[in-house]
Amino acid sequence: MMSIKKVFIASFALLLGACSTKTTMNYNEPYRLQYHFSPPQKWMNDPNGLIYENGTYHLFYQYYPEDIVWGPMHWGHAVSKDLIHWENKPIALFPDEHGYIFSGSAVYDKENTSGLGTTENPPLIAIFTYHKMEAEKAGDIDYQTQGIAYSLDHGDTWTMYQNNPVIANPGLKDFRDPKVFWHEASSSWIMSLVAGDHLQLFRSSNLIDWELSSTFGQGVGAHGGVWECPDLFELELNGEKHWVLLISINPGGPNGGSATQYFIGDFDGYTFSTDQEDIRWVDHGPDNYAGVTYNDVPDDSRMFIGWMSNWAYAQQTPTEAWRSSMTLPRKLSLFQATDGVRLQSQVLEAADSLKAESPSVETLDSGQSLIPFEGASQSRIYLETAAEAFSFALQNDTERVVFSINRADGEIVADRSKSGNVSFSEAFTSEELTADISYINDESLSFEIYVDASSIELLVAGGKTLMTLQVFPDQGYNQIAVDNPTNEAIRLEKQRLKGIW
Repeated sequence: MMSIKKVFIASFALLLGACSTKTTMNYNEPYRLQYHFSPPQKWMNDPNGLIYENGTYHLFYQYYPEDIVWGPMHWGHAVSKDLIHWENKPIALFPDEHGYIFSGSAVYDKENTSGLGTTENPPLIAIFTYHKMEAEKAGDIDYQTQGIAYSLDHGDTWTMYQNNPVIANPGLKDFRDPKVFWHEASSSWIMSLVAGDHLQLFRSSNLIDWELSSTFGQGVGAHGGVWECPDLFELELNGEKHWVLLISINPGGPNGGSATQYFIGDFDGYTFSTDQEDIRWVDHGPDNYAGVTYNDVPDDSRMFIGWMSNWAYAQQTPTEAWRSSMTLPRKLSLFQATDGVRLQSQVLEAADSLKAESPSVETLDSGQSLIPFEGASQSRIYLETAAEAFSFALQNDTERVVFSINRADGEIVADRSKSGNVSFSEAFTSEELTADISYINDESLSFEIYVDASSIELLVAGGKTLMTLQVFPDQGYNQIAVDNPTNEAIRLEKQRLKGIW
């Protein structure tokens, strides 16, 4: 039984959590994104515990409520009915005697396999990594373990499991980020867990007792940095089922610093395998990291959200009351590329609710075009063309970010060196930003661009290639510039978007 002292401490912590989400609600400050999720204040990184339950999408996230730089990690919390409009909630999980609360996942234990709820009221279970900072500072390597917590009120309040941790550290420096799901075919809970440079897969019947079943990844994929934030799930293409494994890596991304790679293969309940030899990226831009997908979406869709930043400069970006946001949620699917089956990401149809007006449409012929667009910094822009090479820019009188497309070279090159405030970190402009489009065989290419106050998300050919990047213009962009040296026309749509705050 919990002592009176512990009840008081837990209640006081919950009160502090509620206050910390409500004291600053300024969503009009410089660079603040207007239709992406960001916390009311302070530091945020990885999305955690993505779960759909009781008609609600839950977004938990790595959160430090005392500063705008990384610190003792909590789980922040927000909820949504459509993954577009968000309501901030009190802090969900707090550090305890076992350590900080690092990244993890959440499941709905509808059969009460854990015994932590009842048949009438099954629990939500959060599975996360404990990080014991004192042990790390002492020079130990086994400072990360796995713990669980449970909620009986749809995620509003949480109780730590009394016998945490549920998985001890086997002597590995990096041993973290559990992503759990129920595997119907083998009647087991499956946990994906990263261990330095590889994946470990665990099985359980009750979410408490876990057994290692296999490993994956040594010598496969990108290994420029530590593996993080795994996610394993199934998608179907033309009646054939494929398993997709997401693995974030830092550093070692295609444009420096952080990025998320993926593998397509098979999973039999015990082992993941793939014959994929090349390295493939969820997003070729520098600012989409640690993304994972939602459990228990009603139609089995895979809804993905990433942290829109990069560890190379995440703690230096020029914001004051808050730092970091999430990407727009994206629905994942598969498509047949020129070199096999690949992953595709599309912005949800629910984003249509953001449209403030009907699109303005025009056709741009050969040459240079300058299109005034007040409000371009909160907009959706769409271009479609069969041109082999052209460029477009978002700009104002002194700042611009340029995208150059060359289909013969099979790539897009983005230049944000003059996009606005770039002085906070040399790493922000030290790399040439490129995206691979060589595997797309569409005769005509589309370019859908979602622009917010300090972000740009580019989806090529309906999300067959993606490029997400942050920009920090001192003035809002108010022009679209297009340079089209070909004889192929470019169709342009532009429309302003509404904010969600």
